[in-house]
Amino acid sequence: MATLTLDKTDRAIIQALKGDGRLPFSTIAAQLNVSPGMIRQRVQRLTESGVLQFAAVTNPLRTGYHTMALIGVKADGHRLREIANQIAAFEEVIYLAITSGTYNFLVEVTCIDNADLLRFLSEKLYSVEGVREAETFIYLDIVKEIYAWDPPPGSA
Repeated sequence: MATLTLDKTDRAIIQALKGDGRLPFSTIAAQLNVSPGMIRQRVQRLTESGVLQFAAVTNPLRTGYHTMALIGVKADGHRLREIANQIAAFEEVIYLAITSGTYNFLVEVTCIDNADLLRFLSEKLYSVEGVREAETFIYLDIVKEIYAWDPPPGSA
C-alpha cells in the first residue's frame, strides 16, 4: 500500500477533525483561510486513500457491557489466517491482531458480564479448530484509549 504525502494543510485538516469529526468544512476552511471546496477535496482524497476514516465510537462499558478482556491465543501455526477469520466473526470480538511472540493472536472482547465471557470462551473460542490455549486478561479499568494519532514526522 502506497503512502500519501501529507502537506501542512492536510495535517491541519486532520488536526481539526480529530478535535471534532463533525466540524463543517466551512469552519475548517475559515480557520485555514482557504475555500470550503478545497477542504472537501482534501478530505475526499484523505478518505479515499485510507489515511482518514470517520466512525462513531461507543464506550462498551456505558452501553450494557460490563466485562472487557484481552485474550492471548495460541493456535496451529499453519492455519493462522483461517483461525483468525473464524474468531473475528464472533460478535463479542472487537479487535483481533495476528502477533509474534508468546501468542499467535491478541483478541479483545466485550461481554455483558463474567458469565457471558465464560460462555464465549467455552462455547465459541475453544470450539474453533486449531485453538490450543488462551490466556484471558479481564480489564479492571481503561486508563488510556485513543483512536486518532498524528502521522509520523517527515511524511509531509
